[in-house]
Amino acid sequence: MQLNLSPARRAVMGRIARYGSVSVISTATSLSVLGILVGLTRFSATFANVIAVAVGTVPSFTLNRRWVWTYSGRISLWRQILPYCLLSFAGLVLSTLAVHMASDATVASSRLVHTAAVEIANLGSYGALWLLQFVLCDRVLFKRSRLAAISAESERATRAA
Repeated sequence: MQLNLSPARRAVMGRIARYGSVSVISTATSLSVLGILVGLTRFSATFANVIAVAVGTVPSFTLNRRWVWTYSGRISLWRQILPYCLLSFAGLVLSTLAVHMASDATVASSRLVHTAAVEIANLGSYGALWLLQFVLCDRVLFKRSRLAAISAESERATRAA
């Protein structure tokens, strides 16, 4: 069964798929750092979460900007980096609160249970913000004219073929 989607809808579906892929990469990066810091080095969960989010934000911004929304050229500090970091900071606040609560609730548990609870709290809090961040990136942060977005999607499809 083949869906007959307009070029604009195909472009959005492509961005969502690529955004999801970037989320997997940045989440794996953040969770790896978080797991190592909490599980192996015994950093506090709150401090480890701050470091993990900061590390994961770098590939997230770069891949979203270049691959998902096909921006190249100069990066704008005020129009792109600062707003993206503010979105990441909002996620950091929410995830740090969740990680802190999970850490406190499992402090007497085994190291494995404690680390798993902290990582699940981190993942759940970011999952809650995933769609909101996509919409803000798509409609505000990396917004382009509809024609430019469709043209970029067509060019990408041509190169892939």
